[in-house]
Amino acid sequence: MILPQPISALGTGLPNVEKAMLQRMSPERVFMMGDNPALPRMPKAPKLLDFFRLRFSEITFRHLLQSAKTALDAGQDEKIVIACLLHDISNGALLRTEHGYWSAQLVAPYVSEEVAWAIQYHQALRYFADEAAGFRYPDAYNQFFGPDYQPPEYIQHAHREARAHRWYMTSRLITVYDMYGFQENWSVDPEQFTDVIGRNFKEPREGLGFDGSPTAHMWRTMIWPNNFL
Repeated sequence: MILPQPISALGTGLPNVEKAMLQRMSPERVFMMGDNPALPRMPKAPKLLDFFRLRFSEITFRHLLQSAKTALDAGQDEKIVIACLLHDISNGALLRTEHGYWSAQLVAPYVSEEVAWAIQYHQALRYFADEAAGFRYPDAYNQFFGPDYQPPEYIQHAHREARAHRWYMTSRLITVYDMYGFQENWSVDPEQFTDVIGRNFKEPREGLGFDGSPTAHMWRTMIWPNNFL
């Protein structure tokens, strides 16, 4: 049996099924632990692109690759390309809410401090235009949140912090190459980023999730997303 994660039902009005599922337990009916046969099995020592291929939702998969390819084609430095490739990574198979912070935390042990910082602060910069840098407030956000939406104070504070930081443009360029309109007919081969990843993402020998890093548990959560505990 698969018990939905508590956070997925909060505020939705869906019933809490935990008690009912506990009552259904029997020797033949137990909770999911380990590999779910409905999901592709991950390699023993998974690498970054394994998560892209075997765990990420189609929208996130295409979005990250298209964003990184746009930065690459524009001649940007590899730190910008890798930041674009990773900036929404938590949306793929973990959490959407606060995704800039979750994504930065996920990759922080494996990328430069600058790249992790840029990914974190793109969470706030997305809501504030900087036309001199080539970024305007996305039309899609008016559709997503309504034309009167105002970011909360902590996001506004993070924006002010970022604007004063020496790495501001690294984070701002993530938003510039962020693809708010997803191009359905544009397929980007993830293999073309193998060398960029090799130079800018420290793949652990043991595999992501098994290297004892402070975020290994987050990678394991994406490997086994349906574990009861």
